Formats: sequence, C-alpha cells, structure tokens
Amino acid sequence: MTVRIGTRASKLALTQTQQTADQLSAVGGFPVELVRITTEGDVKTGSLSQMGGTGVFVAALRDALLQNTCDVAVHSLKDLPTGAALGLTIAATPKRVDVRDVLCARDGLKLADLPQGAKVGTGSPRRAAQLRAVRPDLDVQDIRGNVDTRLGRVPGLPGNAPGAPGDLDAVVLAAAGLERISRLDVVSEFLETDVMLPAPGQGSLAIECRTADAPGGAGPAGGSQGVLAQALAALNDDDTRLAVTAERAVLARLEAGCAAPVGAFAYRKGSMLYLEAVVCAVDGTKTVREKKATDGLTEIGATLLGIEVAELLLAAGAAEIADLAAS
Repeated sequence: MTVRIGTRASKLALTQTQQTADQLSAVGGFPVELVRITTEGDVKTGSLSQMGGTGVFVAALRDALLQNTCDVAVHSLKDLPTGAALGLTIAATPKRVDVRDVLCARDGLKLADLPQGAKVGTGSPRRAAQLRAVRPDLDVQDIRGNVDTRLGRVPGLPGNAPGAPGDLDAVVLAAAGLERISRLDVVSEFLETDVMLPAPGQGSLAIECRTADAPGGAGPAGGSQGVLAQALAALNDDDTRLAVTAERAVLARLEAGCAAPVGAFAYRKGSMLYLEAVVCAVDGTKTVREKKATDGLTEIGATLLGIEVAELLLAAGAAEIADLAAS
C-alpha cells in the first residue's frame, strides 16, 4: 500500500507535507507519495479577500480527496474554513509549533524602531489591523506571493535572491512557516501575542482524509484503511486539537470569514484551557479583546469556550467595528 498525500506545490506546502509524510510513513510502515495539486489561490493574483479568502487554497485539495486522487491532504489549519466538508474529516492535528507572527525588517529593526511612515507588507487584514493599532503611522501595504517573494521585498535579508525588489521596510509573516523552511534567520522580532494575536489555527497543520478512512470512521477496521487510520491517530496531539477547536469556534460563532480581522490564541496549562481573542477595525482605530478559561478539556468544552468568548466580543461591539463577513 502506498499512501498518496495531496499538497499544494509551494515551497512551504511541500516542506510541511513531506515532513508529515515522513512521520506517517515511519508510524504506519507504508510508503508514501506526494501528489501536487494546484489550487485557485496559487494561480490567481490580487488580494486574498478579493479572491474569496483562504478557502481558495483548500477547495482543490478537498476535491482531490473526494475524487480519490489522493488519500490524505495536508493543510495549514488556518487556511481551513470553519464549516464541515461533507465526506471529509480532520483526522489529525499534529503538535503545534510557534504560533507567533514575526517582523522581518531591514537592518534588524524592531516594530518600535521602524521610522514614521515605514512601508510594511502583509496579505492579512488581521495583521494589518493589529499593526495599525500599535503603529498608526505605518504605511501598511497589501502584498501577495510565496514566502521567498515576500521576503525579497525587504532589502538585505539573509537568503534573498540577487535582484530582489527590496521596496519595503518590513514584512510580517508567520513564525511557523519560516521555521519549517529554515529561514528564521530573517526575523528581526517575534511579535508576542499581547501585540498581535495569531490567526485561529496558526502554527498548526490539519491532516484531512475521507471520513471512512479516519480514526473511528465507518470504513473497515483492518486492511490498508485501518493501517492509515492508526497512523493518523498516532500523529494527533490532543492539546493542539483542544486549542484550535476553541479558536475556530470563535470564528464560527462570529460568522467571520477567513479574511476578517480576527485573532485568537488558546493553550492548555494544567487542568485549564485558556483562550484570548481580538476583533479589530481594519484601520486599527478600534479593538475589542476578550479572554476566558475552562476546565472542560474536551472538544465540546473547547467549542463552548470559543462560543462564550465570541459572545463577549459581540457584546463589546465587534460586529460594529469590523466586517466579520469578509471571506
């Protein structure tokens, strides 16, 4: 049995999928094969919100699963819409890596040191809004492209290709992505969560498969599907699952699209699950931020925690300050 693993073809996607494939193969004892899938988000240009949000990176992979072109798909969890996909299951959420966003600035500058009017690039309304809340004087610009393309727009960063445009003072990216492609040397500052809350699910991967092949699914308990289900179960990290369940429940209750300026971060500490979330006006002028904890360490408990925090945000005026329906 060879397990076919669907992936986007970007450098980051291939790297994180290969790492996941190696782990699955080691645990399950089966060979793996990467199946490269081109998604709508990989071929279209323009801002993410205009294209329809981060779901544009997911639809083609999900279609490949349903059409039996691949057996498993590896996603960045923050790219997944919160709604269920009929016939598919998130079978595993491996242990989360660094959730923080990072500043990659020229001359090693930190956020507080950037000169007035500095040009900072990001493709995320969430990052843009929180940047403007902290530094309203910055010129925050909407950018697209893969990680190397974005880093190439900041002059002097290690590893930039010769002739890179270098037209920005800084860009903001996810620490997790840079870590996975071994480019943390470009980071000038890790932005702590009190400055910038990450996207729900940031730093986490989602391994998705057909529901019948998932751990506890309706498929046969033995044979190739059973071996795959056991391997997927072994890769799942329960604490990560609880945290991202709470974060995604915030988005779902807010009925917020992937491009809405919403940040959320949950983590387990001892017998408690903690959650903090923020909704910002895109121009950074207004922000509502709430936090809460629960001792209900189940997926239902995590979901209820997310709903409760979302209710607090709505009561504080979140829907009035931001376009939560932004896709």
